[in-house]
Amino acid sequence: MEDDAPVIYGLEFQARALTSQTGETDAIRFLVGTQSLKFDNQIHIIEFDDENNIINKNVLLHQSGEIWHIAACPADKSVLTTCYNKTSDSRVVSCASVWRMPCDWETGNNESPEDSVHNPQTLELLCHLENSSHSNIACVLWEPMGDGKRLISLADNHALLWDLQESSTQAIISSSVTLEGKGQLKFTSGKWSPHHNCSQFATANDTSIRGWDLRTMSQIYCIESAHGQLVRDLDFNPNRQYYLASCGDDCKVKFWDVRNVQEPVKTLEEHSHWVWSVRYNHSHDQLVLTASSDSRLILSNMVSISSEPFGHLVDEEELSEGEENHQEDKGKEPLKDSVVSTYEEHEDSVYAAEWSSADPWLFASLSYDGRLVINRVPRALKYHILL
Repeated sequence: MEDDAPVIYGLEFQARALTSQTGETDAIRFLVGTQSLKFDNQIHIIEFDDENNIINKNVLLHQSGEIWHIAACPADKSVLTTCYNKTSDSRVVSCASVWRMPCDWETGNNESPEDSVHNPQTLELLCHLENSSHSNIACVLWEPMGDGKRLISLADNHALLWDLQESSTQAIISSSVTLEGKGQLKFTSGKWSPHHNCSQFATANDTSIRGWDLRTMSQIYCIESAHGQLVRDLDFNPNRQYYLASCGDDCKVKFWDVRNVQEPVKTLEEHSHWVWSVRYNHSHDQLVLTASSDSRLILSNMVSISSEPFGHLVDEEELSEGEENHQEDKGKEPLKDSVVSTYEEHEDSVYAAEWSSADPWLFASLSYDGRLVINRVPRALKYHILL
């Protein structure tokens, strides 16, 4: 099989929740949560065997309801959170819980991986992120660096900071902030920044994006009409502390410098329907993935606003001072941004895209029909970036 060919895996269920197994940096693993109303829901652990170009899967039971969001603990690869629907008093509420995979899930009690599908083990519940007053949890964010004991949940118009205690079997709210204003305010998504000692996070509600300081639980910036319609997702540039990407129902992907929120630094208009997911590559921040209801996944090379606008690393101070100060870059134009590749392997809305935590050149995408596709950055571009 040629190196850049996609590898496709079909779940038997519809699905929209995907994460890479963040704490696992050796094996290439992704976790997918299913959305079934009739059957027990499942977490599929998808391991990609790079050498043989095949997928190995394990299945764990998630008996609590259809999964809308999944997040892996960066510090402990066996721990994850899910946001899921459950019916109580004949109304549907969105809940969140912290789970541990059974300690022997890799070896399993089973002779072969196929057995895990027919006779799956069950996730171990560590604790619920429960707070009676905030019923609908949209997503849970793990602290990007740290010991895996701090989480943020976004529930209705509240952001709650949790401390996990007693070996993560207890969750205590340490602080919270409430979105004030007219109408029914509701957070749709958020992201915890890896910069500033992990003291900041960003949220999306309706068409706005807000930045928050965790130490004071106060707003530090607000991009009022960031998109023409609902903002669906956010991501921070891993190498440039003030840069944030957003996407939404106006089919656009925008890149912001949060020090000046009047205008986006750059806008991409490559999708023809809602954009559900935007993800910076963890190592090479010019590589950006976007996933959309147009059934397409797009890999863009946003080199002009990356940490390597001239093809080599330029530090934040130099970038802020403007290009006139680069002696060696004088007369050199920043490299041009481009769409690297448009991936058409999906036939349904692509709700999620994630980079691998173990291999910076590999990524997965998930469409609602339960199709997971694993792709690689084209070799020519990989070597162009490396050499």
